[in-house]
Amino acid sequence: MAYVISDECVSCGTCADACPAGAISEGDGKYVIDADACLECGTCESECPTGAISAE
Repeated sequence: MAYVISDECVSCGTCADACPAGAISEGDGKYVIDADACLECGTCESECPTGAISAE
């Protein structure tokens, strides 16, 4: 189950920097997670300062 980023994202980039798989990139107005590359490790969820990331 890959993780997803909600509209609560403030585009700070913390999640992208923390992702060991490089599965997170800047999208249109918020960051997005490539479900195929996601390792489902949860690192991004714990690093997100706004709580915008959750398991799908």
